[in-house]
Amino acid sequence: MAVGLAGSLFFSISPDAARTRVALYLVLTMAPFAVVAPLLGPLVDRQRGGRRHMVVGSLALRCVLCLLMADHLDGLLLFPLAFATLVLGKAYGVARAALVPVLVNDESELVQGNAKLTLISGLAGFVASVPGVIVLQIGAPGVLLLAAAVFGGGAVIALQIPSVRASAPRTSEEKAELRGAGVLLAASAMAVLRGTVGFLSFLLAFSLRAEGAPAWWFGVILGTSAVGALVGAALAPPLRRWVREERMLLGSLIAVSVAGVLAIQMGGRPAATMFGGIVGVAASTGRLCFDAIVQRDAPEADHARSFARFETRFQLAWVIGAFIPVVVSMPRAVGYGALAVVSSVAAATYLTGRRVPWRP
Repeated sequence: MAVGLAGSLFFSISPDAARTRVALYLVLTMAPFAVVAPLLGPLVDRQRGGRRHMVVGSLALRCVLCLLMADHLDGLLLFPLAFATLVLGKAYGVARAALVPVLVNDESELVQGNAKLTLISGLAGFVASVPGVIVLQIGAPGVLLLAAAVFGGGAVIALQIPSVRASAPRTSEEKAELRGAGVLLAASAMAVLRGTVGFLSFLLAFSLRAEGAPAWWFGVILGTSAVGALVGAALAPPLRRWVREERMLLGSLIAVSVAGVLAIQMGGRPAATMFGGIVGVAASTGRLCFDAIVQRDAPEADHARSFARFETRFQLAWVIGAFIPVVVSMPRAVGYGALAVVSSVAAATYLTGRRVPWRP
């Protein structure tokens, strides 16, 4: 789906026109989450089987929306259709994260369970990009038809997910746990990592487009990022045996800072590829750690509403990060330096916050 939209919003028009259309697309992605996510979480949690129904429904509806987008790639209807698809994608992510704690045997398997899901989705994304780029040579509609088939198949498979009981209402103690220092600091660190992903993605996209880079370079960087996500998911479970989630999250921020400095020194497209891969590793590892921290430190909370609230913040961070290089043209080295500085400050803040006693 991403490849199909890129063929319509990015590659088929001039760079200046692409900036305008992509900026509009980003604005549309911001609006729903501040309203939909807080309403979605409680709805999913309160109904028996609500998480399973949300997974199945989001996949089935995205199948239909991809079919509609294939017929409206050149019209204004494309934007609300893409908007609805993004909402359903976030709904799927919220329901999936909420399902993990009730489907693993105990809390020690949380990181491993989250990592398996990330490995599967990362591998699928990497594999799907190959036929997506091939079909894109025929036209963006063909890519969206392929996406519709994948979503439809996923909906059928999701019918086998077992139903789980509805959650009880949150107590005052559970609400306090979700406002604790550990959860809030981890959420702030993860927001920086998500903003980094958005910023770097569009910084590289528009800088390569301005250079007249061939389309396969975009595929190389996209593939490297996907491989990075797989590596992060593969490394997280064995690292968890020796290092707690908080230190792994801190290490992810530091890795982005170091990679930004190395990319400035290296320069060129190989540096962009390297930086994209390391950010993929850091973001993947950081997300696994954050999910486990929430699932561990607030084990009795209503998980769907909790993840919906945090996912809203992370989506806004991604959009804000992506919006900057879309509206402001800048050299790649300047962008790399900005990411290195922001990640360093975030790492120092996270480390200091973990050591300072928390006073609510």
